[in-house]
Amino acid sequence: MKRILLIGIIYLFIFSLTFAAIPDNDTAAGKCMTCHKEKSKGLYRQWFSSSHGMHNVTCIDCHGAKKGDVDGYIHYDALISTLVTPKDCGKCHKKEMEEVDRSYHAKAGLILESADAYLAHAAGGHPVAIAGCESCHGSKIQIDPKSPNKLSIKSWPNSGIGRLNPDGSKGSCTACHTRHNFDKSQARQPEACGKCHLGPDHPQKEIYEESKHGNAYFTNVSKMNLDSDKWIVGEDYFIAPTCASCHMSATSNQKVSHDVGNRITWTLRPKVSKRLENWKQKKKNMVDVCTNCHGKTFVEGHYYQYDALVELYNEKFAKPAGEIMAIVKKNKLLKNKAAFSNKIEWIYWEIWHHEGRRARHGAAMMAPDYTWWHGIYEVAQHFYFKLIPEARKLKNGELDSYIDKLLTEPMHQWVNQPTDQIKKKIKSGDLQKAYKKLFKKK
Repeated sequence: MKRILLIGIIYLFIFSLTFAAIPDNDTAAGKCMTCHKEKSKGLYRQWFSSSHGMHNVTCIDCHGAKKGDVDGYIHYDALISTLVTPKDCGKCHKKEMEEVDRSYHAKAGLILESADAYLAHAAGGHPVAIAGCESCHGSKIQIDPKSPNKLSIKSWPNSGIGRLNPDGSKGSCTACHTRHNFDKSQARQPEACGKCHLGPDHPQKEIYEESKHGNAYFTNVSKMNLDSDKWIVGEDYFIAPTCASCHMSATSNQKVSHDVGNRITWTLRPKVSKRLENWKQKKKNMVDVCTNCHGKTFVEGHYYQYDALVELYNEKFAKPAGEIMAIVKKNKLLKNKAAFSNKIEWIYWEIWHHEGRRARHGAAMMAPDYTWWHGIYEVAQHFYFKLIPEARKLKNGELDSYIDKLLTEPMHQWVNQPTDQIKKKIKSGDLQKAYKKLFKKK
């Protein structure tokens, strides 16, 4: 009898929670539910099955606007905003909002002033800048007073990770936590990052899939415990890491962080890679993740090899290529007025922006094919057989002198030597000595 009574109490408790999640039809929230349940069935069901729905966080809690909000408008007697910004989410998720605001993700919208955006607008055209670049990086949300929801169709929809919002906040939480279910298990999976982190210039998604980490994940995804409220690597899952595991999620020593740069030692985006501020602590943060599944020597070996690859790219290719372009610019050797209307600029761009990034990211994430064949192999090909020949065509004494001297340096001498001589140097270890300085233990 007691057992039946206990079961009845449990069912009553569950029913009361479910009932609590459905606002009364006379309230503003209740009116939202009543209407959207019929007109936006998928949206309603996403919300209803979400943690927000279960905890009675309703439409008006997120979409409610204040008097004076430039994107606020009256919708069935309620002042609302279509746009939900990190500042809105921060009312409940303050820590997460602050972490995102100082992260690289929040700065992604600043690409609007970069060479990437220039190329999209000039070589491509305005529509591709909107549908391509701004869809991932974000754009400045424009207000249209004539629009039913005050948002201009020139910049909406947009869930770019660095979106510039009317309230001054940067970013979009829904870039990772897809609306309206905001499922944490989805944000923990590599596919959540794949919308933006893929392609010729930053193929992290493809690199992850090639690596043993990706192989282990896709083979054992059912063992990842992705729905768990507590998701600590080594405790709640241990079969494989995802992007979130390494860059954001909790360990037994670290809490979850929405600052995605908190465990990164190098910046791999620019022409020449540099170590980030406070990189030693950031390296410790990442090593803490790695050592849940790998031994200390394994992790040290990985960083030793990874750091050397980045130094190789910097010293052998990036810095000399940059110097060539600096001499070109100083001597005003490009006759055309528009940037990128010259072949040499395209070659240089692809060396660092495409092949160079692929090589560096490949080494960072243990994907050898991207490190070599999609990376340094193509960097070398472009450097020796496209960039230098194109620079020679400009017939400038200072430029030719620099290249002549460069090709006498140990790392570049191979170009003008017989194959047999190079093979002997490789076999004896003499050629490898040229790269010894790149292997630095830090």
